[in-house]
Amino acid sequence: MRFFAFLSVVLLLSACSETPTETKTKEPEKPSAPITAQQAFRYTYPASRAWAADSLPIRIRSIHLTDVPSEPGKAGAWEIIYVSQAQQQAKIYTWSAIEASETLHKDVFAGKAQSWSPSGQEKPFEASAFHIDSPAARETAITNSKAYLDKPGTKPAINFMVEFTPRFPEPVFRVMWGETAGSAEYTALIGASSGQMLGKI
Repeated sequence: MRFFAFLSVVLLLSACSETPTETKTKEPEKPSAPITAQQAFRYTYPASRAWAADSLPIRIRSIHLTDVPSEPGKAGAWEIIYVSQAQQQAKIYTWSAIEASETLHKDVFAGKAQSWSPSGQEKPFEASAFHIDSPAARETAITNSKAYLDKPGTKPAINFMVEFTPRFPEPVFRVMWGETAGSAEYTALIGASSGQMLGKI
């Protein structure tokens, strides 16, 4: 009888000592913050140099993502085309804050190399000629675009593109109110070396 009484006490104490197991649900991963053109260049440049020792950027383009909150002068994704004179090839590198699509992956991603020849209008440019970052280019564009910005109506989101053509002696930021160079409602041209307003379209 004493044995059963002792066993009952042991079972009661062990039951009281057990704590319910907490089940924690894993929170979805938060997207990385948007970055500037210079940051995208710095992230992708080492990878491009691993592909080709003489690689240089020929075009830098912002890509806005609906799932990544926008910030002035920054974008949730960037596309940079690098070219190699020695290999006569071009390769697209992207940086994205999130896994966005089959062709736009999180962080740095390299596309396939394609044939390229230096016969077009766009020319590769040295990193030393790319001093100005996208937030500064945006501010200069806004300061010098009062006539356009004062017009009534909602303005499209700003996008960026950096290119180097014979029109100017330095690489140029296209600060575009619109998605692309062809469809933009208004474009301010800002020197990527000097930071000066060079024109508008």
